Amino acid sequence: MAISYNGLWKLLIDKNMYKKDLTEKLGISSATIAKMGKGETVSMEVLQKICDYMDCNIGDIMSFEKEEGKK
Repeated sequence: MAISYNGLWKLLIDKNMYKKDLTEKLGISSATIAKMGKGETVSMEVLQKICDYMDCNIGDIMSFEKEEGKK
């Protein structure tokens, strides 16, 4: 299964925010944001910080998607 952070990117757009805002306001490194952009795993601590700041649940910012060709 692949990780998708599309929910987070949409939420940022809805709130007129940029990825760099998360790095500045939450102390998340740009490398972590880059990992998220590639659909890679990040720590639960990072996800919790984002959810607390954005006032949302983890399902609002990330999801698991089946990879094509795999059952």
